[in-house]
Amino acid sequence: MLLAENERLRNELVALRASQQTASNAYAALDARERDLFWQVSHDMLGIADTRCVWTSVNPAWTTVLGWEADEILGKTSEWLEHPDDRQKTRDEVRRLAEGKSTLTFENRYRTRAGDYRILSWRAEPFDNRLLCVARDVTREREHELALSDSMDFARLALSAVSGVGVWTYDVATDRFFCDRAISELYGIDATAALNGIARTAFLANVHEGDRAALRATMEGGLERSGDLELEYRVAHPDGSTRWVLSRGHTYFDESNNPVRRTGVGIDMTQQRRLEEQLRQSLKMEAVGQLTGGLAHDFNNLLQGITGPLELIRRLVELGRTNTLGRYIDMAMSSAQRAAGLTRRLLAFARRQPLDPNFVDVNELVQGLEELLRRTMGESIGIGFKLDPQPCWTRCDANQLESALLNLSINARDAMHEGGGTLTIETSRERVDEEQAATRHDVPAGMYVCIAVSDTGAGMPPDVLRQAFEPFFTTKPLGQGTGLGLSMVYGFAGQSGGFAALESETGTGTTVRLFLPERDGRLEQAAMEVSSQDAGLRETKSTATILVVEDDPDVRELVIEVLSELNFTVLQAFDGPSGLKELMSDARIDLLISDVGLPGMNGRQMVDAARSKRPALRVLFMTGYTELASAQGELLDEGMQMITKPFSIEAIVNRVQGLLG
Repeated sequence: MLLAENERLRNELVALRASQQTASNAYAALDARERDLFWQVSHDMLGIADTRCVWTSVNPAWTTVLGWEADEILGKTSEWLEHPDDRQKTRDEVRRLAEGKSTLTFENRYRTRAGDYRILSWRAEPFDNRLLCVARDVTREREHELALSDSMDFARLALSAVSGVGVWTYDVATDRFFCDRAISELYGIDATAALNGIARTAFLANVHEGDRAALRATMEGGLERSGDLELEYRVAHPDGSTRWVLSRGHTYFDESNNPVRRTGVGIDMTQQRRLEEQLRQSLKMEAVGQLTGGLAHDFNNLLQGITGPLELIRRLVELGRTNTLGRYIDMAMSSAQRAAGLTRRLLAFARRQPLDPNFVDVNELVQGLEELLRRTMGESIGIGFKLDPQPCWTRCDANQLESALLNLSINARDAMHEGGGTLTIETSRERVDEEQAATRHDVPAGMYVCIAVSDTGAGMPPDVLRQAFEPFFTTKPLGQGTGLGLSMVYGFAGQSGGFAALESETGTGTTVRLFLPERDGRLEQAAMEVSSQDAGLRETKSTATILVVEDDPDVRELVIEVLSELNFTVLQAFDGPSGLKELMSDARIDLLISDVGLPGMNGRQMVDAARSKRPALRVLFMTGYTELASAQGELLDEGMQMITKPFSIEAIVNRVQGLLG
């Protein structure tokens, strides 16, 4: 019975093993079918070779990619397929495989049946005296990469050919800038460091302090919204120069709308800025040249209004008839003041230094130009003013606004020719709504001060009107205009935050309108006037001693006489060295009044030389140079003031009292 049980168990074990073998065979057949299916459908070229790289098996992808049938490939090496230039490196790679080393990345070229070559990227493993190989056709990818490389090389070549243009990229994740050589030279930063990436703080370090906040705000704003941004700013170059840079960039975002990088170009605008300033000066000089003839006549009239009454005063004093002197004194003073005002405006108009924007009441500025415009237009052209009853405050460069209005007026005069006509200057406060602002580039909606200059000339046909604001476009004969007047006016309006508009019809005349953002400066103006009045109302300290240094004897005598009338003790010198001698003496000197342009050494040099002796010396400089007066914030230290010639007696007295108070 025990034997029978053992036999039964043995039979069951045999049956179980037979079942397991059947299942194993079934799984092996299924696995072989799957492998065969993968072998057949793979787009990659699969192959098995011996250690000499003689192919023993290849899949159908070889025929798809190269065009050769399997029986043309099997039993051979691939030397007959390889590009001649790749043959040696392919043999070297086969030897590595035969030594048991894997191939992870290797590329060569195989010839197709059509005769061209495909680029193949290989991976291979040695296994049981065989080589298991996979190749992928990367021809198209490599062609695209080559085309992209050529395009980038061309772009770099094009940029390098354009002086002062470079490329930068800001990477958000690393907070670093990557720049080419042109940008590094423009900013004065190390070229290698710029290429490898520098921190944003280091990149912004050379940006002019006055522009750094605006650039930082533009950068941060650009990372919050899509679209292109543009900004012009200054760079304080390490060589001491100031460079103007126009930066244009675009922000790229990922799938989650997070900023990834910002890429753009930087353009060196320094030379253009310099040329613009030269053009502005050229326009000023052109306008002044047209004024010269009429002004010579008018100045002779003004001089006559001064010398005539003075001659009458002399005769009346000799005759003892002094009761009517006041009338003739007033006549001479009036002509002298008008001449001084006209001179100041001409000097301001022709000034070379650009001024910082300031608060301007446009109505007051236009009224101040009236006399100059009437002299410029001539007798055949009438001038009308229609000023808004409310003050029209804006913030701009008053000199450039005067220059723009004078150039527009001269254009209007020329348009009316010899037949005469009417020039009208009108001011108003206008609201620009969102729809109107949308038609202008970068102009916000809001209140604007509008200055309209109109003439009754011949007007412009549509084709001329379309080009009128373009630089160098002019309808005047050769030698009678640069064609820059209207374009400079247009540029001034844009730089001041506004815009210019032109209306004209043939036979009815032309109107140019300047729109400048309204900025109320009355509070600032009132504060300045109160400060000035306070300084002039302080009591005179008649015990003070004042040194007057002036090379013009008439001016020196006048100032000494005025100060003596106020009971000041007055010392005098006629040039820089003699003034310095007085300052280095032990004499009491409470205040120095000095001309700036002295012989020997100028007034500022004289004061600096005397600082060792008198470190707290108070100084009032006198100057006839408008440029110096406009730059007094840069030239004067604490305890110094400047007054511009010609000045009234009241004006110099107020300054003296203010300094001594």
